[in-house]
Amino acid sequence: MSQLLLYWASSIALTGFALAMCCAAVRLLRGPAAQDRVLALDTLYVNAMLVMLTLGIRLGTRVYFDIALLIALFGFVGTTALAKFLLRGEVIEP
Repeated sequence: MSQLLLYWASSIALTGFALAMCCAAVRLLRGPAAQDRVLALDTLYVNAMLVMLTLGIRLGTRVYFDIALLIALFGFVGTTALAKFLLRGEVIEP
């Protein structure tokens, strides 16, 4: 019974994350300003991380947790670099 509940809960969660990723992708492509695109990219990487975590719980493997950690680290660094670029026009200061 609990396996069936976990299966359906993870299916609903994955569907919600996929819908959120589609909405963020639309904003990434159509965003009127660069700040909107950066925020959409940030939302995409957070949702991708949550998808990996949900798959790790659903399938019972630890590999997905490591992948989610890598996505979180690279997403944070990328968002920080893009925000710095938008504020100052350069990522690496001389």
